[in-house]
Amino acid sequence: MTDTATTATLAKGIEVPAGFVAEHVAMYKEYHRAPELSSEEHRTAEAIEARLTELGVEHFRSGGTGVVGLLTNGEGPVVGFRADTDGLPIEEATGLDYASTATGTLPDGKEAPAMHGCGHDTHITAALAAAAYLTANREKWHGTVVFLFQPGEETAWGAKAMVDDGLWDRAPRPEVVLAQHVMPVEAGKFWLRAGNMASLADSWRITVRGRQAHGSQPEKSLDPIVAAASMVLRLQTIVSRELAPITPAVVTVGTFHAGLKENIIPETAEFSVNVRTPDEDVRAHVLGSIRRIVAAEAAASGIGEPAIVEINRFPRLFNDAEHTARAAAALTAGFGPDAVVESPLGMGSEDAGWLGDAIGVPVVFWAFGAFPAAAFADGQAPAGNHSPQFAPNAELAVVNGTGAALAVLLEYLGN
Repeated sequence: MTDTATTATLAKGIEVPAGFVAEHVAMYKEYHRAPELSSEEHRTAEAIEARLTELGVEHFRSGGTGVVGLLTNGEGPVVGFRADTDGLPIEEATGLDYASTATGTLPDGKEAPAMHGCGHDTHITAALAAAAYLTANREKWHGTVVFLFQPGEETAWGAKAMVDDGLWDRAPRPEVVLAQHVMPVEAGKFWLRAGNMASLADSWRITVRGRQAHGSQPEKSLDPIVAAASMVLRLQTIVSRELAPITPAVVTVGTFHAGLKENIIPETAEFSVNVRTPDEDVRAHVLGSIRRIVAAEAAASGIGEPAIVEINRFPRLFNDAEHTARAAAALTAGFGPDAVVESPLGMGSEDAGWLGDAIGVPVVFWAFGAFPAAAFADGQAPAGNHSPQFAPNAELAVVNGTGAALAVLLEYLGN
């Protein structure tokens, strides 16, 4: 950002009054203080609606707590721009004076601390700041922006919920859907790639049911802990022994619960598994292998086939090659020749792709940095997304997130 007495630069050719950045930094901090968990984004949605109304942007609800803003400026291209809005069940430990002390309710009814630990507050703010710029500078563009304030990204239901709720029956069909995400990357850098930008992901809960008995009488039991433990170990062979070494995939068992007391062999054991795969073929193979191993280990233990329940399922996030090149060129023009970095395939997952895939519209998703260069000195790196210490620099997040959004939007809509 280049500051003068009266203006600031978000990207090359995108000047704003100096107070614009301060106003949106304050807005970002308010969103950061008050995160809401997935499917609970009620106050967040109301705040977004209030701001859109203030800007004169037509809006409607979609998918419960999703908000769609329609900003039209005459005839012209239609572009979708997604910003996700939910927080995470994390107890913030950044020490920031605007750190969250909020709590939320998990699907099982338990209360949990809440934090914008993935930076969705930067996405909300950047989208609203872009809307503010576009409403104040109508002579610079024409067409329509469909702002998609999407809930429930962390649980993979938000994009589908908006589509299932008739999003594209009420909003005009865009020629491309754009989305961005803050990452622990140096400010002024943007990561993207054509093709799969993130991994597909599946989470399952597996319940192994045996027969309960006294701990001193194992012969009377069908021990679900031993059976489930064998399953967990065997699952680790899927990636290491069934996939080619160059295939990027992950199988993680994230939870394991069984029993209440050391001298009771319990009736059930339950664990959850999270899977990351690069494409549908590998997804089908890995998920099929999990079912095969779980069933086989259960049979080996003499117990019935375990119950498998899907927790969530992330669709692909596929960057269209032509539109990715167009977005990369816009970011390069806005931030310089070294700004764009070819991204590796990430093991993270995103449901933004469904907003375009559902209607056969191309998608472009990029990552933007919001950390000072000093944070990377001597090989260091800032805390990453989902860490309780994740703390993008507020001003850099506003400037780079808004600047990137506008640079690419104006590539499509600019006069």
